[in-house]
Amino acid sequence: MHKTSELPSFYKLSPEKRLKIVKEFAKLSDEEAGLLRRTGALGLEQANRMIENVIGTTELPIGIATNFRINGKDYLIPMAIEEPSVVAAASNAAKMARARGGFRTDSTPPIMIGQIQLVDVKDPPEAKEKIIENREKILAKANEQDPVLVKLGGGARGLEVRVLDAQTGPMVVVHLLVDVRDAMGANVVNTMCEGAAPLIEELTGGRVCLRIVSNLADRRLARAEAVFAKEALGGEEVVDGILQAYAFAAADPYRCATHNKGVMNGIDAVALATANDTRALESGAHAYATRTNRYRPLTTWQKTRGGDLLGKIELPIAVGTIGGATAVHPVAKICRKILGVQSARELGEVMAAVGLAQNLAALRALATAGIQAGHMKLHARNIAAMAGAKGELVDRVAARLIEERKIRVDRAKEILGELTGEKE
Repeated sequence: MHKTSELPSFYKLSPEKRLKIVKEFAKLSDEEAGLLRRTGALGLEQANRMIENVIGTTELPIGIATNFRINGKDYLIPMAIEEPSVVAAASNAAKMARARGGFRTDSTPPIMIGQIQLVDVKDPPEAKEKIIENREKILAKANEQDPVLVKLGGGARGLEVRVLDAQTGPMVVVHLLVDVRDAMGANVVNTMCEGAAPLIEELTGGRVCLRIVSNLADRRLARAEAVFAKEALGGEEVVDGILQAYAFAAADPYRCATHNKGVMNGIDAVALATANDTRALESGAHAYATRTNRYRPLTTWQKTRGGDLLGKIELPIAVGTIGGATAVHPVAKICRKILGVQSARELGEVMAAVGLAQNLAALRALATAGIQAGHMKLHARNIAAMAGAKGELVDRVAARLIEERKIRVDRAKEILGELTGEKE
């Protein structure tokens, strides 16, 4: 039979019927299809309501980062991630931070930016003035779209106007500044932009094109800082090594991209555990890293007078504790309960502290034994499982791989054969 990806009304089918079609298309075995069919806490029926064309669910390990003390409060932090060493590294860095009181955090109010693009404007500067003159009327129109948010203390708070010279000609861009409270806020901001757009057209005679939230949420910043004792890090020589690694990232975008990826290892893992939008967080963070017209580290590091290491982080963190998947995913709700956060701002501050801890752990590893030493020890278990080891054999094979410093699938298969008496 000719294979085709053109599947009319595929979206109308049940997950089971969709899976049957995919099974035939991809020649999946019964076992492979069964794995897709198997569900955990998030059942197929619920998953089918969350996104389109569902055929199954997937899982990631959830680990708990320990030792975190933030603003005098202790936290256990759920992290969902597939990469070995991340949870252990965050926990170890948090332990080192406790010697100097842990992490101190703060954040700005949860202001998101909604953009309204106005084109075909005869006189852009005049249009800008008209919009500014009618600021209160526009904000009132935006707030009509969500009276519940306004009642909770949020809503459209401010308005900014810019004139841009684009390749298609001049355009006027209106920014709605919306306090979204404990929501991530994309849906409410988009709705407010759409609600205010006709009034802006009427005032200016222009034509509105895009009405959309910006993921560069630079009015919604989370900050964290901590002092790491030089003794806990391994001495002043290690502190100097970390500062050299940081200087490399500050000077070179090729290194800086990996530096910031390490920060996001921690932040994204908490976001996944709490069903927050990792793509929005990533785009916002990396865009913020270019705010000086040069790609820069999201963290800063310096030596204190006593020779300890002071680290700081600042980045946009647009997350929610209500609405969207955060409200319906059963495991996400449990993870929030483990965290014990009372607001989206608190969650963002916790995530900033995790990002700083993750960065410290990576820089320390790079400045001492190298990143692979700890990472590959944990990765050895994955290699053993890939070679076919099960149960306690996973640990036995992994131990041999680490001892030999040959963490490869081919060697794992040889060791497994030796342990089980089987030959390839």
